[in-house]
Amino acid sequence: MPLKSYGVLVGRPVDRRVGSGKNPHYQIHVVDETTDYRIAVNVKSQESPSEVEYLIDDRFAHPLLTPLAELDFGWHVLPARPGGVAIDLIRANVADRDDFVPLPFNVAGPDNDLNEKVDAQIQRAMGDEDAVLYAFGERWGPEKVKDKIFGFLPGNGVHDIHMNQGNVARFAKDDGVWQDGALLIHYPTQNQWVAIFLKFQSQTWHTDDRTGHRLGEEIEPQGELPSAENPDGIVRIVAALVNSKKTPEVESVTLVNASPTDVSLAGWSLADKDKKRFSLKGTIAAGASLQVKIAKPMELSNNGGIISLLNDDGLKVDGVSYTKQQAANPGWTIVF
Repeated sequence: MPLKSYGVLVGRPVDRRVGSGKNPHYQIHVVDETTDYRIAVNVKSQESPSEVEYLIDDRFAHPLLTPLAELDFGWHVLPARPGGVAIDLIRANVADRDDFVPLPFNVAGPDNDLNEKVDAQIQRAMGDEDAVLYAFGERWGPEKVKDKIFGFLPGNGVHDIHMNQGNVARFAKDDGVWQDGALLIHYPTQNQWVAIFLKFQSQTWHTDDRTGHRLGEEIEPQGELPSAENPDGIVRIVAALVNSKKTPEVESVTLVNASPTDVSLAGWSLADKDKKRFSLKGTIAAGASLQVKIAKPMELSNNGGIISLLNDDGLKVDGVSYTKQQAANPGWTIVF
């Protein structure tokens, strides 16, 4: 069963507490125009390995940012489906699995644990009066008691600020697609977005496209070489022409076989942001590139989008995203 109330809170951070204790959470006090909230961010996993994997992207760009920036302050329930602002770490192509790094929550010394990595970003946001925080996860409250950390009344908050799919058995009830947690921070005056993504090492990267349940029972080692069981990166999307000068438009995606062997593309497909697929065929030689001309039903929008490469088992091999700004110049190929 997916999360009961998935959405995004838009507000300003005004206080924080670093995580401590047996089940530590980094806590953030956020306010909108009328209400106080507490954002509870896991900095340690209850499952082994206990170190949470994190990715901080301080130049985050993605087509979801345009509609996200238009949201008013407060809590917004999000439909768990593609094409909107809901986040799916796997399907929305917001992050690369190999960019995640496991880190303990509390280690002696400066800037070397997860508390400190998150705290640096939140303190920067607290010090900028124009900064806006977007917290994706599950809502709780309002409660009839004061918040146990910051003392405001009524208690309100958001948790599950992490990947919410591919869980081990006792947490599989929270699995779902298009419902992953995250923290995004917008600095309008600098035209900058910072993204904080979190994932437990016990979660698998490849999940069922309907339920979000794990595919396979093994923990997927970070940075392992691509294989039939771990197809990530065997073939890469390296470029795309999404805004052609020709009428009608002729769109294309360029692939590179990064592996040392030829790869058959029989049964493989490319998919757009609405999950419309274009079937592939033929073989791409080891180390070779291949320009694929796209046809309907797949479409590459000039307003920004995502492109995913799926193998014959339907597993994502690679994925990229591009913004409206990148697609603005007709005839130019976007290089990823």
